[in-house]
Amino acid sequence: MPFVKLPFFIVYLSQSPTRLHFAISLGIFLFTKETENYVDCETGRVNVTFPMTQQVETLLKPPTMKNIIITFVFTAILVSCNTGDKTKNTNLKSTESETEVIDSVSKIIKERLMAIDTDEALIATALMAAPKESRAGSKVIGFNMAGEFVTLKEGNNEFICLADNPKKDGFNSACYHRDLEAFMARGRALRLEGKTSKEIFDIREEEVKSGTLVMGKSGSTLHIYYGSETLYNPETSVVTGAQYRYVVYMPWATSESTGLPDVPMAPNHPWIMNPGTHKAHIMFTPLKEVRE
Repeated sequence: MPFVKLPFFIVYLSQSPTRLHFAISLGIFLFTKETENYVDCETGRVNVTFPMTQQVETLLKPPTMKNIIITFVFTAILVSCNTGDKTKNTNLKSTESETEVIDSVSKIIKERLMAIDTDEALIATALMAAPKESRAGSKVIGFNMAGEFVTLKEGNNEFICLADNPKKDGFNSACYHRDLEAFMARGRALRLEGKTSKEIFDIREEEVKSGTLVMGKSGSTLHIYYGSETLYNPETSVVTGAQYRYVVYMPWATSESTGLPDVPMAPNHPWIMNPGTHKAHIMFTPLKEVRE
């Protein structure tokens, strides 16, 4: 059969655009020409009166519909093989270009980042804990770079921001309603005395119960901006990898009084922490965002 070795021939031709062009021309010529002509493989010219073998003469008979269909199928296969290689090369170049762009942007972003090692940087990053529209008027307190607890920035609205402690690992700033200042200040004082977290909790619990310590109005909020990195973008004040957490203080509230679970049900869901105590509060931890 003249077509037995044709698949191997097709693979050979598909490896070169020149062979492919020649194969298509030859196929169309052989299946559609009625006279006994042949093609010279070296010159590409059509010659006449070549002494045909019986198999070639069979191929050169007037074309049938079957022969024409086979011609189109083989031609399509050869063309698709060649086109597929070009598409792969184009996609590869496109992917390489996208990777170069991403690497270039990442490099620019990293070059913009700076360490939080000045009082100005402490103020800028602390204000990120406050609502955007309230940052300009928020007061900022905390340890400066010299290790002194001072007022870093005066404010004129309801928010007080606590700057990150530069002597500690990671980053942690907070912003709370001014009605909570007595409660927060009492905790800082006890901590300076060397009290443990449990001791501070128990002392403030008794003081709130006795009325000597005021927690502020129920519903007062605390905004926390924290992360493991200590680099920030001085143009935006965004700290690398930092995320938010929100607290709404509701002294003595319980699951029964609020309808909230006392353990997280799922990420991004509110729940009540320390229920039934002076420090009962609703906790919101939004899903972490991808930040610069």
